Amino acid sequence: MKHFPNSFRETGLKALLDEQSIEEVVIIGAMSHMCIDATSRAASDFGYKTTIIHDACATMDLEFEGATVPASQVHATIMAALAFAYGTVTTTEHYIG
Repeated sequence: MKHFPNSFRETGLKALLDEQSIEEVVIIGAMSHMCIDATSRAASDFGYKTTIIHDACATMDLEFEGATVPASQVHATIMAALAFAYGTVTTTEHYIG
């Protein structure tokens, strides 16, 4: 059972992947600014080849100091940061093709 944004934290995920000799993870889901971000960074830090399918991830508008940040900008910012240093960010079509 998962209780934290990072899917590796206090779960058996890493042990399961390592037991199966899995070297690559593909990440999708919600929310881009929480679970996708935390899990992608952890996967990369653990040495897995990490791919994030950005159009299979979602987020929501966020608020900071009275300003609303639209979900599209939140998502783009997180994907840009992940692509910079933590994995390959691609589309579903490109990944399947």
